[in-house]
Amino acid sequence: MEVISPLRTPLVTGGKTVADVTEDICKRIEAKPPKTWLLALTVSGVVLLLGLYALVITVWEGIGVWGLNKTVEWAWDITNFVWWVGIGHAGTLISAILLLFRQKWRMSINRSAEAMTIFAVICAALFPLVHMGRLWVGFYWVLPLPNTFGSLWVNFNSPLLWDVFAISTYFTVSLVFWYIGLIPDFATIRDRATNNISKAIYGALSFGWTGGAKAWSRYETVSLILAGLATPLVLSVHTIVSFDFATSVIPGWHTTIFPPYFVAGAIFSGFAMVLTLLLITRKVYKLEDYITIQHIEMMNIIIIVTGSIVGVAYLTELFMAWYSGVPAEQYAFYNRALGPYAWAYWIMMTCNVISPQLFWFKKIRTSLWATFILSIVVNIGMWFERFVIIVTSLHRDFLPSSWAMFYPTLYDVGVYLFTFGLFFTLFFLFAKFFPVVNMAEMKSILKSESSTAKALK
Repeated sequence: MEVISPLRTPLVTGGKTVADVTEDICKRIEAKPPKTWLLALTVSGVVLLLGLYALVITVWEGIGVWGLNKTVEWAWDITNFVWWVGIGHAGTLISAILLLFRQKWRMSINRSAEAMTIFAVICAALFPLVHMGRLWVGFYWVLPLPNTFGSLWVNFNSPLLWDVFAISTYFTVSLVFWYIGLIPDFATIRDRATNNISKAIYGALSFGWTGGAKAWSRYETVSLILAGLATPLVLSVHTIVSFDFATSVIPGWHTTIFPPYFVAGAIFSGFAMVLTLLLITRKVYKLEDYITIQHIEMMNIIIIVTGSIVGVAYLTELFMAWYSGVPAEQYAFYNRALGPYAWAYWIMMTCNVISPQLFWFKKIRTSLWATFILSIVVNIGMWFERFVIIVTSLHRDFLPSSWAMFYPTLYDVGVYLFTFGLFFTLFFLFAKFFPVVNMAEMKSILKSESSTAKALK
């Protein structure tokens, strides 16, 4: 009788040993940076500085330098805010939810995804702060602190305040989760360090990690607790961001489908950005044996699922606008598809609904170039989704006398470029000085795969 082996495609290829894992990951940190890394860091640094000029002018002159007007009071700033928050969702989903479900394929990609979450949330937080105009008194307006100018308090009924609590909590839990996962790897780098400066820096970062049984037991317990805390945050944060729109009475915003629709869109765009970054990191740092085609395919499957949910949400919005019988609501969607911003609407539909369906074909799903291109296309589409939701709903609402067009200025674009420069500068520094793959978890994969293979012999 023929026995079918239950072994799946190995998650680590190339016949790696435990010592190989340490060597392959650590040597990227210990060696001199490659020229490609220096070039990429230089480009991101230049973009950061150019964007910084636009940011300084915006803070100095006020948000009047943006293309906002009395009708369109939210535009690129809030579009970018929602887009960056969405990108930050994949890291926590990969780390927390997939950890709770014991999905081992997450172990090669969780470190980079968690770092991406931290940097994306930092970029997102910038836009509401700048939009307040006067940053130096802004904390009195967004935090429940006693106001020095009188007995004024924040409006606890406003979803904008809920954003502050949700995103700050999300950032804190994600940061702690990410850092705790780094501690055993920092200790490994500390023990390998040959110069005193590196030994001192990584020694401080590792918090005196010894690798004893008690330390590992506590490490795993804390990881599970943080995963349990972070899991509801994946759902709640973008749900609360959607309340910024859903709780209003503006046609195109006042809809109950926004919370699940925004969450699915956030995971959709977040996974696309993880793929973009991982494919570059995989090539530059020669991590093909750790970030395999199987990992890419699993992530593309999640993109198919979440992209399909987003497509259904778009169709549901159109149906409900027709079914409602409300002329203003019907016109809002007619205006999106056929009005002056129709080009943005159809870019959104093409990128978010049609392009992910290409991943149904295994040849495309396992192609690195196709995945890289489509991951960028998806994030372009998700940016246009937020732009369409915000700008097309505001520029023509109930009163034709208040209709107006929004045209971005160089400062709108410049502040957006600043966040790009900040995000990629932080990610490139992380990729050089921190282990981009979780060494401890990769070693556990090797041990489990080898023990399974022995049991089958």
